[in-house]
Amino acid sequence: MPRYLTQHTLACLTRQGAENLAQRMQSGGTALAERVLVNMLEGKMFVEFRAESREALEAWLKTEGMHFDWLVRIEWETRGQDGKLHSAE
Repeated sequence: MPRYLTQHTLACLTRQGAENLAQRMQSGGTALAERVLVNMLEGKMFVEFRAESREALEAWLKTEGMHFDWLVRIEWETRGQDGKLHSAE
């Protein structure tokens, strides 16, 4: 299943609020958050999702009332220390 990376702005959210949001994102359904990274100082959250398609992820985020700043499909990644790009599928 394809992976996507999203960025979200956390407006006036506490650490506990960010934790609750992360748990909602990891609860499953049409989209599943595999990793959630948070910077409370700058109010940003980055999430790595698995979803059938970009459209499915966008629809799920909208249904859940989760605004995102941007969303990008992950196509290539490095593994280990060799520095070579491998398909992210």
